[in-house]
Amino acid sequence: MILTDTHTHLYTEAFDKDREQVVQNAIDKGVERFFIPAIDSTYTKAMFDLKDAFPEHMFLMMGLHPTHVKENYLDEMKHVEEMLATYKFYAVGEIGIDLYWDKSFLKQQQEAFRFQIRLAKKYKLPIVIHCREAFDEIFEILEEEKGDDLFGIFHCFTGTMKQAHQAISYNMKLGIGGVATFKNGKIDTFLNRIDLKYVVLETDSPYLAPVPFRGKRNESSYLINILEKLQIIYGMDGAEIAAITTANSKAVFGI
Repeated sequence: MILTDTHTHLYTEAFDKDREQVVQNAIDKGVERFFIPAIDSTYTKAMFDLKDAFPEHMFLMMGLHPTHVKENYLDEMKHVEEMLATYKFYAVGEIGIDLYWDKSFLKQQQEAFRFQIRLAKKYKLPIVIHCREAFDEIFEILEEEKGDDLFGIFHCFTGTMKQAHQAISYNMKLGIGGVATFKNGKIDTFLNRIDLKYVVLETDSPYLAPVPFRGKRNESSYLINILEKLQIIYGMDGAEIAAITTANSKAVFGI
């Protein structure tokens, strides 16, 4: 059984003391493919170091996280553009809009989101979307940019059934992680009505650890706990879910 963690920040400071062990624990649990989203230029070197340490398992993305869209966002956009022109990446992400922490940079977040979507189209890459309290704003831009050249993953999907179908209509898979195990997560109440062909698994580690680790540092090995929850939701064998969701990830990322 091969599992794919389509979203994990293994290069961040949260893993500085035990990164190698954390990765090995996940591999031992069957998590063999790790897709690594970017945050901003300050983490680029750490991402490449992670890739160099585990070259057969790590697949890097490039992008500017919406919560890091600040006064210097044009410099960050230039960095993203230069990196995509120079190195091999498997997606543009994570990108999007986040209005939970700060609404003052909404215009800049919208501009950065559009710009990075168009970079993804240029390089024929998927996008990986971060959306927090911004479904309307995200969908407005996706509606403008929709087409056969727009595809990817709606990371950490926490919306409604209607929003799930709208995301899927833009050629997006739904990234399902620890929230599916939360009592107040809500997506577990309708997820079994979403065909599994539209689902990929993720941890978003070190964030959003699934039950029974909620509130603690998340790890890619905890993908097993998310898989177990999906077994209950879909009433399917874990190995079958692993095979389908890994195939879905291959369709998105091209590997």
